[in-house]
Amino acid sequence: MTRVEAWHYDGVTARRRHPAVRGDDAGLWLSEGDWHDGPIAWDSLVTRDRNAQGWLLGRRDRDGWRLSLSGAIPPDIVGRLPASERYGGWIDSVGLWKAAAACAVVAAGVVAIGYAAPGWIARAVPMSWERRLGDAMVGDFGTRLCKAPAGRAALSRLVTRIAPDGGDLRVQVTAVPMVNAAALPGGRIVIFEKLLTDARSPDEVAGVLAHEVGHVRNRDVLTALARQAGIGFVLASLTGDVGNALGTLLAARYSRAAESEADAFAIRSLAAARVSPLPTARFFAQLAEMEDKLPTGALGYLSSHPLSRERRRRFERAVATHRGDAPALSRDEWRALRRICTDDPTAERGELAF
Repeated sequence: MTRVEAWHYDGVTARRRHPAVRGDDAGLWLSEGDWHDGPIAWDSLVTRDRNAQGWLLGRRDRDGWRLSLSGAIPPDIVGRLPASERYGGWIDSVGLWKAAAACAVVAAGVVAIGYAAPGWIARAVPMSWERRLGDAMVGDFGTRLCKAPAGRAALSRLVTRIAPDGGDLRVQVTAVPMVNAAALPGGRIVIFEKLLTDARSPDEVAGVLAHEVGHVRNRDVLTALARQAGIGFVLASLTGDVGNALGTLLAARYSRAAESEADAFAIRSLAAARVSPLPTARFFAQLAEMEDKLPTGALGYLSSHPLSRERRRRFERAVATHRGDAPALSRDEWRALRRICTDDPTAERGELAF
């Protein structure tokens, strides 16, 4: 049996004791006058610090418990004391580099799940609920939606040309001076008037429309909303408890993969409709030149659809596969579409405020 002097706090009171310490197979034993504590199991002890002066021990099962051992500590006690923990229990048990690698794997997994989760949520939302959200967003345009009969007929003709199976699509034009088009939840697509008036041909609009249809088909809209405003936004949309939803959507960004897939869908759609992709490529090039001229924070097609030379070249390369292309609309239909808001006396013009 061996003994060593030390100081001790029990983690309950502020009293500092100077107990006698002895150790045996059962554990440590502490005593001071009539006060005794033990046996304290060896495996319940944790080394908080170790230096030339001695050991500072703690207990896994009792916060604030401290025992300092100093001086000539007998070998049969030293041999049973736990090794120092430099980083933490589990890190010390596996090693620093292995622990760092494990943390990196876990972090990568969390990032991957966080990136993929919006897509999972979007695909799980019933289409009936998504349509309700889209209807609510369209309602934000109020009297700005354009309804000139000839223009609506031309728009319907364009949608049928680009998406023959698009019976579930509902495309409208709004009298808002933005060069923009937006896919909304539930198969809704809104084209802003300035996109029509700035375009030089219906084929340019056809390419933009086909791109938005691609986002609808891939259900990218709810995914972008979830990434922009959080999963809670999508869940709230199921009960209709969403404020300023349209502004959130227009500020959202699609991922590069979603943009690339929507471009691929547009190229395939233009090929099937025998509409040349070259005007769309030129339209993208024109918008790219405008990018530097837009004021900071301007809301337009460029703000929600990142453009690049590669995207333009992609549409240009697709021309090589086309044969027998024809304009997306006749001259009269194109004129009617461009005047869909001008010829509607009930359409109220103005900026959108979010």
